[in-house]
Amino acid sequence: MKYRTLGYSGAYVSPICLGTQQFGRWVDEKGAHEILNVFTEQGGNFLDSADCYPIYLPDDNEGGQVSEIIIGRWLKSYARRDDLIIATKFSAPMGKGPNSEGLSRKHIIKAVEQSLKRLGTDYIDLYQAHDDYPNVPMEEIHRALDDLVTQGLVRYIGCSNFPAWRLMKSLGLCAKHNYVSYVTVQGKYNLLDRAEYECEMMDLCQEERIGMLPYVPLAKGFLTGKYHQDAPKIQSLRADDVNKLYNSDKSWKILQLIRDIAGRNAVSCTQVALVWLLQRPAVISPVVGVNSVEQLKEVLGAIDVFLPIEDMVELNRC
Repeated sequence: MKYRTLGYSGAYVSPICLGTQQFGRWVDEKGAHEILNVFTEQGGNFLDSADCYPIYLPDDNEGGQVSEIIIGRWLKSYARRDDLIIATKFSAPMGKGPNSEGLSRKHIIKAVEQSLKRLGTDYIDLYQAHDDYPNVPMEEIHRALDDLVTQGLVRYIGCSNFPAWRLMKSLGLCAKHNYVSYVTVQGKYNLLDRAEYECEMMDLCQEERIGMLPYVPLAKGFLTGKYHQDAPKIQSLRADDVNKLYNSDKSWKILQLIRDIAGRNAVSCTQVALVWLLQRPAVISPVVGVNSVEQLKEVLGAIDVFLPIEDMVELNRC
């Protein structure tokens, strides 16, 4: 497996980042540990979680937490912790109190303490602000994060769901005060959701050597090819989301192009969508969640797929 640098840092990560939002909801602990074992056996070393994962549990009043706990239990029997890049996120609501979310110094310190405890590790490799909170002074945020790195609790920091101008402002503040700055940004990016990244963020990431970690790289499963325009609708919460977001003539046209390219190259639609992402500017590792080992193997197979230049040109133009 050919590894990639984590933004402008010196750390190396696998070209697929294993998303773990499914752990504890769609995937039980045994299944999650099987997925983690196969992922690392195949050379994967990059995991992404969040203190609030899995979200949307009906009886969940204190945030998700379960994903980190499952990873932590697996880590107890994994001998090569230093080979891993474990990323997690903070800032989402983790309770009902006024300071149970956000980017305040108070919440950041509590959040990292709790994540370290759940993960059962001494440090977090990549600690990411899950969302932007413009009401919090930027200097407060970065002074707190810089302290975590200085204390050895965190190795690198990243952000998620930030607009480009806020990220640039953060980078400027860090340069001025010599604070540790973001090496990565997470954002929605796939063959159907392109404007948000490509309009501004892509140029910024290239210029500042910020690594892009695309989430929903398969458009909530739409780009896997399992949906068909004339077929009866799949009855599920996720299928309802897909129908609301991607049920358009343009989306179906792009999916058909993906099917055509997959067919003539003897690969899957999933692999076509991921190969395209892996070639995009500043993209390091798409964050991909899977529900089974079989899905994981298909995803990892994309790393070794090479599409003809004419197919890549078609995808770029669609």
